[in-house]
Amino acid sequence: MTFASLNLVPELLRAVEESGYTEPTPIQAQAIPAILAKLDIMGCAQTGTGKTASFTLPMLNLLAPLASASTSPARHPVRALVLTPTRELAAQVEESVRTYGKYLPLRAAVVYGGIDIKPQIKALQAGVEIVVATPGRLLDHVEGKSINLSQVQILILDEADRMLDMGFMPAINRILGLLPANRQNLLFSATFSEEIKRLANQFMRNPTMIEVARRNTPSELVTHSAYEVPAASKHALLAHLIKSRDMQQVLIFTRRKIDADQLARKLARDGLLATAIHSDRSQLERTQALDEFKQGKVKILVATEVAARGLDIDQLPFVINYELPNTPEDYVHRIGRTGRAGSPGEAISLVSPDEMDYLAGIEKLLKRQIPRLPVPEFAGDRKHSSSHGASQASSSAIPRDRSDRGEKAERGDQNTKAGKGDRNDRTDRGSNSHRHDKDAGHKRPRPQYGASAAPAPMSGGFDFSKPYESSAQPDANSLASLAAKSTAPQRSKQQRPTAALFRRAVGSKAGEDQRAQQIEAETSEK
Repeated sequence: MTFASLNLVPELLRAVEESGYTEPTPIQAQAIPAILAKLDIMGCAQTGTGKTASFTLPMLNLLAPLASASTSPARHPVRALVLTPTRELAAQVEESVRTYGKYLPLRAAVVYGGIDIKPQIKALQAGVEIVVATPGRLLDHVEGKSINLSQVQILILDEADRMLDMGFMPAINRILGLLPANRQNLLFSATFSEEIKRLANQFMRNPTMIEVARRNTPSELVTHSAYEVPAASKHALLAHLIKSRDMQQVLIFTRRKIDADQLARKLARDGLLATAIHSDRSQLERTQALDEFKQGKVKILVATEVAARGLDIDQLPFVINYELPNTPEDYVHRIGRTGRAGSPGEAISLVSPDEMDYLAGIEKLLKRQIPRLPVPEFAGDRKHSSSHGASQASSSAIPRDRSDRGEKAERGDQNTKAGKGDRNDRTDRGSNSHRHDKDAGHKRPRPQYGASAAPAPMSGGFDFSKPYESSAQPDANSLASLAAKSTAPQRSKQQRPTAALFRRAVGSKAGEDQRAQQIEAETSEK
């Protein structure tokens, strides 16, 4: 079968041929004739099988007779509305419309949040036949009266299940109330849940189900594998896989936005060019990151679910689930970024013990078991390196280290004990012994003020181990001896109990007399 056999207008056939396509895919071969017959369609196909073209081509073909070359906005009312859950998917659909409709005088516009609304208002007021939008920003234009939906003939919900998951149903119901009752409705997605089928029954007229493969199944060109690894070892394993396998282009998924940013920074510190994309980044930043990834300027793109829908990357070889998604259907969308357009791909999942239930749900949906691969040895993986002797080396190193510290501490204790016997010897050695103790990993020994370390009474009868004896009057010889000792190297406050007691002794009048005699003795000695 060729595209010419699908009864498409010559302008579309020319654009398709220039894009390099000669034969329609299975979903295109079944959906295009049904849409041209103006039937309501529910199309379910594997991601990467040409699902977008399966509704853009017949939509353009149906609108071709209504195309006008007039510059008047009134001649270009909105006739087709395409709703998507994400900005990236909206941009992809609008690009497809422009690519295939470049030889038709039809106007198209894409509207989504995260960017200035003024250029979008200007484009809509100029008149467009096709609008590709996210629900929230479309309602902003409706409230601003910059768009009129009263002449819409074709409504397309792309990735309808994702819009339901993201809580867009209230917005979608509001939009449905603004559309004419007589219209054609199309739903396209890689997955269809029972909730989506119930939703379709509410506003579609006898929809025709088109399934080119078993529902909720990924491409057969994708190879699945999983590593069971602790969460703390995921980053090291990821870096090892990228480096050892020389992955030149890899898309990595996380569940949370903060995890995407942190992982991108960690990989950058590992010497791997990486960038992150998620809903907290501005549309300009998201577009720039995606363009750099497509062009090969960065080989690693870390993304959340925002990138699971609508990313069309030619021949993406690897998709890695750094964290498994909460719902099995999101796994299908994630890995749908690889194995597209006949090119093989590989989906790798890093599964921690708390994610085993998620993995079981994914295997139940796929109706097959995902092969487990043995975790390779890599730097930073303590669990697997220990099984090959690293733990033994580590355990033997620890006692040696402790033994070394014990020997140093023992030597320090011996030095301390030796210093207790002679106060002057401790003073002469100064801080060297304490520095030795500190290097040994122990605190410096605090001086002992007990009876064993107390100074002997001086010759004048004054006992410095007691607070103060007012009845004892030191003679001149004792004062001279005291003055001589005062010239010795100064110690810390904790090592000078006699000095502290002496300051207390000179507090009284008798002490003042002693101080005067001491000063006189020092002067005469000098």
